[in-house]
Amino acid sequence: MAKKKAAKKPAAKKKAAAKKPPAEKKAAAKKPVAKKKAAAEKPPAEKKAAAKKPVAKKKAAAEKPPVKKKIKRKPNPSLSAFMRPLQPNAILGAVVGNKPLPRTQVTKKIWDYIKKNNLQDTQNKRMINADDKLKAIFDGQKQVSMFALPKLVNKHMK
Repeated sequence: MAKKKAAKKPAAKKKAAAKKPPAEKKAAAKKPVAKKKAAAEKPPAEKKAAAKKPVAKKKAAAEKPPVKKKIKRKPNPSLSAFMRPLQPNAILGAVVGNKPLPRTQVTKKIWDYIKKNNLQDTQNKRMINADDKLKAIFDGQKQVSMFALPKLVNKHMK
């Protein structure tokens, strides 16, 4: 029974709201609008203060110091030896080419050769299987660890 009474009360409120004369509905609607207009209007002193703030920011931005010219960066002395082009010998030149290259590029080209010819071991990816060209670089070994690769390659560079 209590549920039925609770259900009837909201219906009664709806009827009472529907019975309001149209003049009251208009007055109720006008009041919030009037408040919004009053809130939107600012006194002249506040408008001036708001207008001055952006102008001050623009002046500060215009007074920035001039941009300095960029200076060419000098390479780190310890890295310059690392990046210095070295001439590969004939054995290594068969894989990477005969032009002078930095050690990093030589290693990269060897890895490109290994992947192109599918020379990485399928069971243990850290091991590289040597073909005829790589066997000469690897001092005759059939299989070499990828971690030993830079040491073996450096023997063939001047």
